[in-house]
Amino acid sequence: MTEPEVVLVEQRGRVALVTMNRPEKRNALDGQMRCAFLGVMDRLRRDANVRAIVITGAGDKAFVAGADIGEFEGRSPVDQYRVMKLPTIFDAIEQSPKPVIAAVNGFCLGGGMELALACDIRIASSNAKFGQPEVNLGIIPGGGGTQRLPRIIGLGRALRLILTGEMITAEQAHTLGLVEDVVPPEVLIDRAVALGELIASKSPVAVAAAKEATRAAMSLPLDEGLRLETALFQLCFSSDDKAEGVRAFLEKRAADFKGR
Repeated sequence: MTEPEVVLVEQRGRVALVTMNRPEKRNALDGQMRCAFLGVMDRLRRDANVRAIVITGAGDKAFVAGADIGEFEGRSPVDQYRVMKLPTIFDAIEQSPKPVIAAVNGFCLGGGMELALACDIRIASSNAKFGQPEVNLGIIPGGGGTQRLPRIIGLGRALRLILTGEMITAEQAHTLGLVEDVVPPEVLIDRAVALGELIASKSPVAVAAAKEATRAAMSLPLDEGLRLETALFQLCFSSDDKAEGVRAFLEKRAADFKGR
C-alpha cells in the first residue's frame, strides 16, 4: 500500500483548497509535509487557473497543531541549522503573488500558528484554538512567530502569548486582531473559498501588486514603502487588465480580467 499524500489539493473554481493531511498527528508539520507543501505552492504559483489559495487542516481537530516534536529528539544545533537554511513554507506563502487564506479549523499552535501568521487573511472556526507554546519545551518560536505576531497584534499582546505559552479561543483571537472573521465550523471552508473567489474575480496583476505593496508596509520605512507603491501603481498601467478594467467601468459592465 502507498502512503497517503500529506498535502492534498482540490480545485474549487479559481480557488485551490490545500489541506494539510496528517489527521492522526493533528496535522503536525514534519519534513515530508514541509517538502510536499513547498512543491504544491510552487505548482500553484505557476498555474494560471488558480487565482487564490485556501489552506486548512484535515479532520475536525486541528488546522496544524505545531511541528512534529518527535523530529527534535536528538537533533543537534548543526542539524537544526541545516534544516532552517532550507526554503521555508512560511516564505513560500508570503512570496506567493496569489493571496493565501488560512481556514483555521481547530488547534493552531506553534508552527501551525506561524503558518497561519504567514497567510494574508485568517478565518477561524468557532472551535479553533491558537497559541505559541514553544516556551513549554524550552525553546522559542522559530518559524517567524516572534516577528510576525507583534506586527499583527502588537508587542505586548504578542509577548503575553509567546512568554506564557497559553492558548486562546477563536473569539479572543478575533478581538486581538489575529483573525479577520470567526464562523461556525460547518461553513468555514465555504466562507474561505467564497472569499478567495471574490478576490479571484479581480485583476491578478493588481492583486499581486497590492499584496506586494501592502506586505512591504510591515517592514519598510514609510518613504520606501510609498516609493514601492508608486512604482507598482505605475506598473499596473502597462497591463491589459488595467485597460480592461477602465473600459468595463466606463461601459458599465463586469470586467473580464486575464491576468496580463
